[in-house]
Order: sequence, then structure tokens, then C-alpha cells
Amino acid sequence: MMKGKGLKRLILIVALLALIVPAVSVAYTVNSMAINPSSGALTPGTTVDLSYTVQEPSGQSTTNDLVMYTQLGSPQWSYIIYVNGNPTAPTQSQSKTLTISGFLLTYKSSDDVSIGVTLSGVAPTVTQTSNQTLVQIYEDDSNGNQIGTPYTQTAMVVNTNDITTAISNANTQLSQLKTDIDEKSALGIDTSAAEAQYNTAQSQITQAQALPSSSYTDALNAITTATTSITNGETLLDKAWAESEIATAQGPVNNVDALIAYFQGNSSTANDPRLSTVITEREIAVSYISSANDFVTNGNYASARSKAEQAYTEANQSYNDALTFQAAVEATWNPFAGLGSVGSIFSSSVLVIVVGVVAVVLIIVGIIIYRKRSRWDELG
Repeated sequence: MMKGKGLKRLILIVALLALIVPAVSVAYTVNSMAINPSSGALTPGTTVDLSYTVQEPSGQSTTNDLVMYTQLGSPQWSYIIYVNGNPTAPTQSQSKTLTISGFLLTYKSSDDVSIGVTLSGVAPTVTQTSNQTLVQIYEDDSNGNQIGTPYTQTAMVVNTNDITTAISNANTQLSQLKTDIDEKSALGIDTSAAEAQYNTAQSQITQAQALPSSSYTDALNAITTATTSITNGETLLDKAWAESEIATAQGPVNNVDALIAYFQGNSSTANDPRLSTVITEREIAVSYISSANDFVTNGNYASARSKAEQAYTEANQSYNDALTFQAAVEATWNPFAGLGSVGSIFSSSVLVIVVGVVAVVLIIVGIIIYRKRSRWDELG
């Protein structure tokens, strides 16, 4: 008996709880969503048309309101409630938020209830290009609280000034790249790689300018490609500049190498302390060039140019010291070498005189020999 009474009490409690706890609503589903235009960015003022069906959960009735919202301007809503395929009279609205009362949607749980909706409006004016809500659909309970996750359709609406500004900025950057290319070209720097990037950027900007505003994404992609090419062009130009500075520094190194080889091949100068100074300066210059090349490899072109300038200064010093050493060596066999250009001229004059004297002597000796032979011939 006690067990039977306990079971009856448990059944009664469960039944009471069923009456107290409200049924959980199953969310509406959105079907057959059609949007025109179906793709691409929208320009403010563009007409947008939507049509779709909202299906009420099967097997139950509901008292929740169905709420629909749009950011389109001048919205025109029209909806028809279908009960088991039978339509009610259409209802229109021109507000941004359309609410269909749960009372209008409450039928027997066995009934099939759906709502056919059409919406027409225009893309709104925006201060910056951004996604705007074409339609958002959700349920509100009797207290006005949103239930579940809203169903949302958005589209990008273009602020046409954005693309105009982007094109203008890209053209400004392109013009600066052209100026930089011309400056470096005038210095004899190879600008071919940078020029290729310039041509790519110019082509992309031209393409962006020709696209309609509805092709905002394509235009923006073209501008992005253009600005990337401009950045690459400036980088390549910077690299070419650094490489040119390194090549310039290599010039006096090559010159001094030739003199060092000459001095090392001469026994009288091979071990001269002055040659050691020249070689040390040359080695320092070469180490700077090596560092400059490392900076180029690592993409640090400003540091590469700085090292190349140091290399040029040191290499030039080495070369000038080598020339001074050479002049001193030549002075040991040319007593006029210390007089500079005047000494060179004087030395050349003396050489001419010496050659002339030797020539005269040879002529006189030749005449004497000729006469002696002639006299011998006469004596027979």
C-alpha cells in the first residue's frame, strides 16, 4: 500500500511540474532565401530585393513574436501567413523593424505554419565601407527578450570616397617611386627591377580606376596589389643603391691590388714597411665590403651603404698611400721625381738630351769608321 501511494504521489508531482515548467520553443527556420543583387558590394542607393520563407516548428504551437529587422533604406515589407498551404491576406509594412505577433502564428500543433516574406529597400549611405544588415530574423518572448541566435544576411556597402582616396594615395606613392627611380638612374644605378614593380603598380591602379563602384572588392584588391608593388619597388631600389655603393668601393681596392702585386714582385719593395701599411688599410677596406654584403643579404640596405662608404674611404686611403710609396720608389732612380710634374718634365728633357747626345756620338763614330774604310780602299 505504501509503495502504491508513493508511486501515485510521484506521478502527481511530475504532472504538476509539467504544468509549471513552460515548453521550450524550437526555433524558426529560414528557407529559400533569395537576394538580388546576389553578389558584389553595394553602392548607396542601390535597390536590394529579398524573398524568403520562415517555417514555424512542426508539432507545436508558439506564442513567441517573430521579429525582422533591416538596415536598408525605405524598406517595403510584405508577408503572407500560410496554414497548411492556405494563404492569409498579405500584410505590408514600411518600418525598419517588422514584428509579427505570436497570436497570429498560434495554431494547432498539427498545423503546418509558414510565413512568406518579401523585402525591398535601398543600400544605405555609410561613412565608411562596411557590412550592413539586409535582414535579421529572431524571436521575442512575451517579455520582449530575444530567444536564440538571430538569422542574419549582410552585404558590403561602399563609401565611394574610400576607393577614391585609396586610388589617390596609391598614385601619390607611385609618383614618389618614379622620382626615386629617376634620381638613382641619374647616378648610374641599375633601376630595372624597381621599374618592373613600378609598371605593375601603374597597371593595377589603372585597372582599379576603370572598375565600377559595385566591384569595390576587386578595386580594393587591385590597389592592394599596387601598393605592395610600390613597396617592393622602393625596396629593390634601395638594394640596388647599396650594391652600387659596394661596387664603387671595390674600385680603389682593385687599383691598390695591382700596385701591391707590383711591389710584392719587386725584391727591393716586397718587405718595405710602407707596403705593410698599404696592405693593412686594404684589408680593412675589404672587411668593410664583406660586412656591407652581409647587410645586403639581410635586407639592411642603409647599413650596407654605410659600410660601403667606410670601405671606399679606407680603400682610397690605401690607394693614395700606395701611389705615394710608388713615387718614393721611383725617386730612388729618378733624381727629379721629387719635383713633381716639373721634375717629370725636366727628367723627360734630360732623357731627350741624353738620347740626342748618344745619337750624335754614334753618327760621328760612324763617319770616322766610314772614312777610314774609304782610305784603306784607296791605298788598295
